[in-house]
Order: sequence, then structure tokens, then C-alpha cells
Amino acid sequence: MEESVTNSSNSLLQPGTLWSKTKQQTKFARECGALKSIETEHHVIQQDNISFVVRTLSNLARKEQARKKQRQQEHKIGKSVDPFLPCEPDLFVGNISPSHFCLLNKFNVVDNHLLIVTRVFEEQTDLLNLQDFAALVSCMQEIDGLAFFNGGKIAGASQRHKHLQLIPLPFLPNVVHVPIDEAIADISFKDSLGRINSFPFRHKVATLDLPWNDSPTEAAQTMLERYHALLNQVGLETNPQMQQQPAAYNFLVTRNWMLVVPRSQETFQNIPVNSLGFAGSLFVRDREDLQLLKELTPLRLLAEVAFS
Repeated sequence: MEESVTNSSNSLLQPGTLWSKTKQQTKFARECGALKSIETEHHVIQQDNISFVVRTLSNLARKEQARKKQRQQEHKIGKSVDPFLPCEPDLFVGNISPSHFCLLNKFNVVDNHLLIVTRVFEEQTDLLNLQDFAALVSCMQEIDGLAFFNGGKIAGASQRHKHLQLIPLPFLPNVVHVPIDEAIADISFKDSLGRINSFPFRHKVATLDLPWNDSPTEAAQTMLERYHALLNQVGLETNPQMQQQPAAYNFLVTRNWMLVVPRSQETFQNIPVNSLGFAGSLFVRDREDLQLLKELTPLRLLAEVAFS
């Protein structure tokens, strides 16, 4: 890597360079072996007006082995291990803001999958704040993608250190947007808020019409306000003084909309669900679980890990 994390600790990426830097670092990390991409085959399950993309993970064992090794190390030293502080230098993309930096997702399924991480440790169960959204806006100004946040272990978070994630679009070469975009287009919004007709569980969607080319501050403030409005709408009452989230939830955002779903459990019949599930992207371990998902149907799976 051309610059070390230490040497760049006080320098920010130049505006307009995040995408090229991400691709450059992805190439380097793959060549040196730091990036452990998980190969998948994908299937499409059509239900209502959503084309669910279901990926079968062919070599998930590497990620599970890494988690097991981390747990063993934590048990040995008697405290949590933070893989982001210090981060793995070969995965470091750059500092986005004084409060956040970007890393490549080590066990990526989609190319150029970014983690937007706080430079000082914060809990993944802390509410998102203005600094989080400012960093997110800075990234989304340069990369048109789906961002998401797994609010706690029940919501699919695997690390305690607060981080958002950003996946560039399209999901697949022949899928221009995210699978639920068509369902969102059918929503009758009232005061910028609405529900997806085919989602039989508690959730809320907000529209976004932001000045993406302006300073991140104004857009970040609008996103923060709508984020709190969504949480309150789904029964997760918050206020500006709160730091800790009231309960587990998934949060998703594109340049056009935001979605919040409260979570009741991490898995159903051993099929895990994180934020991407509610965007219409699901993961199963093998063909047996794929068949199970077909029998359950994706919408029932999502309903089982959410609230009615």
C-alpha cells in the first residue's frame, strides 16, 4: 500500500478520489491476499413485486474460522478484540473525515464493499449521530450505492466497533438498482413517510431528496432528522440526548430513500438475516438452505426475524 494508516492519520482523502482509491486498494488487497472474497452463486426468488437475490456462500468457512480465532483470542486475553483499531493496513482505503475512515470489507461478497468506521471506538449499539451521517454523505456523494447499519448482534452485526457499510450499485450486472426499489416506487408517501405494501412486518420508509453536490453538513442533518423520525415511527423512541439505541434494528439508505426495521431475532431456522435481507438480498449456506428458503418464502423469513 502506498501510504500507511499511521502516516495518513491526519490526512483526508481528496474529494473525488474515493472511488478510484477503493478500486486501487481492492486490486492491491486481492493480490497480496488480505482480501478474502467469498465466492457465491446467486438465484432469484420472485415474491410479490420483489426479485429477491439469494446467494449461496460456497466458502463461508473462512469467515467463521476468523470469528472463532477472534473469540479464542478474546477468551485468552480476557477482553474484546477490535479488528478496526488498529485496522489491517492492506485494507485501509483512507480517512473520510476527522471522525471516520474507510476500510475494505475483508470477507466481501460484492466487490468494493466499504466499511465506514469511527476512528475512536464507539459501540455498534450506539445511535448514529451527525458525524456518522456526514461521513456517510461524503462517501455517497462519490459512490452511488446502498448503505446499511446493523444495529446490534440481533440485527446481524458481527463486530462491536461502530461501522456503517456501503455497497456500490448495481447489486448484479443485470440488476441496476436494489431489489426493493420497485416496491418502494409503489408506496403512497405522506409527509415523506410510507410503508412497503408487501412487507408484513413493522417498518417505515422515508424519501430523500438531498443536495448531494453540496457540503455534506446540510444533507447529514436532514438524514439525521429523518433517521430519528423513522425510529420513532417504528416504536424505537429516541431523543437527541440518547446515545444507546433502545433496541436492535436494521437501517438502510440510498440516495433516494431510507428504511428502518426493528429486529426480534438474528436468525430463523438457521438462516441469518442482516440489513441486506430487507433490501431483497439474502444469503444461505448451501442448497439445502436454499430449498428451505424457497419453501418458507423470503417474506416469511423476514417477518419471522422482525415484529408484526
